[in-house]
Amino acid sequence: MFLLTPVLVAVVCILMVWIFKNADGGTERRNREPRAEARPWVDEDSTGSTDVHQEEAEADEWQESEEEVEHIPFSHTRYPEKEMVKRSQEFYELLRTAPSGAHTEPWTFVVVKDPDVKHKIREIIEEEEEINYLKRMGPQWVTDLKKFRTNWIKEYLDTAPVLILIFKQVHGFAANGKKKIHYYNEISVSIACGILLAALQNAGLVTVTTTPLNCGPRLRVLLNRPTNEKLLMLLPVGYPSKDATVPNLARKTLDQIMVTV
Repeated sequence: MFLLTPVLVAVVCILMVWIFKNADGGTERRNREPRAEARPWVDEDSTGSTDVHQEEAEADEWQESEEEVEHIPFSHTRYPEKEMVKRSQEFYELLRTAPSGAHTEPWTFVVVKDPDVKHKIREIIEEEEEINYLKRMGPQWVTDLKKFRTNWIKEYLDTAPVLILIFKQVHGFAANGKKKIHYYNEISVSIACGILLAALQNAGLVTVTTTPLNCGPRLRVLLNRPTNEKLLMLLPVGYPSKDATVPNLARKTLDQIMVTV
């Protein structure tokens, strides 16, 4: 019968203690390691974009938000319809259309006028936006929006005469049916959106840029758009109400935004 000597027993005990200690320590270290949590505010249609996964600073590094900003009457110049058409034609002749990566023109503009469709769009957006404000966006983002007096209720989606939903085409299709690369599709469509905003302003119309967080898939189905199109922006277009107000925001000075080398 095999018997352990006192020395061997001591060695075995020390070895077992060392093994269990390191096993527990390894577990503790694994438990202490920060998990790579998914950011709930990332839009499903924006995954893969280079600008949505920003590095998050520590809480004490954030600047306090302005929760209260004075709102002032909105100043607007309304032109006669003939003048609006004339200004639009002149603007088109001046800028023509937007540039795009390799001239792929990766955009689709869906113009919605039907009241029933507009209301369905509102229902989808308000349902998702309530979740956004309560869960996805987090307290910092909600606080940052307080000065704009916004929430998940979007009456303007019903009252605006026209809604323009801009989709980016992440890829296209060649004549033979094969997929076609759309280079810099999000940047290209964003440039087109900027020109459209300027065109609407020039014509005497008003809008507000909205990016319905996580509404893209449902709106794409509602509007019968293909899966290669991802919602980038929604613009309600019309005239301002008589009592419309806007936050009295200051713009950055030129020396804050321009660097000359």
